[in-house]
Amino acid sequence: MDRCVFYISDGTAITAEVLGHAVLSQFPINATSFSLPFVENEGRAKAVCQQINDIYAKTGIRPLVFYSIISPEVRSIIAGSEGFCQDIVQSLVAPLQNELGLEPTPGANRTHGLTASNLSKYDARIAAIDYTLAHDDGISLRNLEEAQVILLGVSRCGKTPTSLYLALQFGIRAANYPFTADDMDNLQLPAALKPFQNKLFGLTINPERLTAIRQERVENSRYASLRQCRLEVSEVEALFRKNQIRYLNSTNYSVEEIAAKIVDSFGMNRRMF
Repeated sequence: MDRCVFYISDGTAITAEVLGHAVLSQFPINATSFSLPFVENEGRAKAVCQQINDIYAKTGIRPLVFYSIISPEVRSIIAGSEGFCQDIVQSLVAPLQNELGLEPTPGANRTHGLTASNLSKYDARIAAIDYTLAHDDGISLRNLEEAQVILLGVSRCGKTPTSLYLALQFGIRAANYPFTADDMDNLQLPAALKPFQNKLFGLTINPERLTAIRQERVENSRYASLRQCRLEVSEVEALFRKNQIRYLNSTNYSVEEIAAKIVDSFGMNRRMF
């Protein structure tokens, strides 16, 4: 089943996208998505409403609309469209209001905006990103005492995207170190990493998947051959076991899932907001 889906917000639309995707993942549909942030005034809302109505007129199928908007006037315009509209925040506010016995005080851009109350957490995330970029792929082994996690693994197993996700989403300072083909003859844990055994976390991957990924980077090379991938994965997994380094096979997990498993494994605090 094909459906058009709108994620609309007077802010970044990230919340609408996350919640909307979570709900739609329960259904076997093919979605054509439209993310529309900063719908803050009636003129912009009317244009969005017309876009929704035009799709309905053309297809005869109601677009699915997930929205989060503070202004009652703007909210009313979106809700009056021909879409199947779901106010993802207000549907939760009313029961929570009853439970807390408090009146909500809505404000724009509170979730992902930069405010005085979340400035320190934002600064911590920026510092984590800077640190992670400076310690990507073994570029630097200095200041590892500042790292909260050090990822290990063969080339293209997911170390860099996971490190960046940990920094960007959770404010976690993550370094990562690659094991290369040249290391395989005498694979050992680098001396610079041994003092930080409690911070080490390994990523591994099925050789067949690794071959497919490497073929996209360097086609028909020894680096991408199944034989080489099998050798590297086998040797690195043996190193993890020998040194009692916890590790995860990343083959069937998204970056988000890998990062969440690492955070949970270390019992880390997440600085999302």
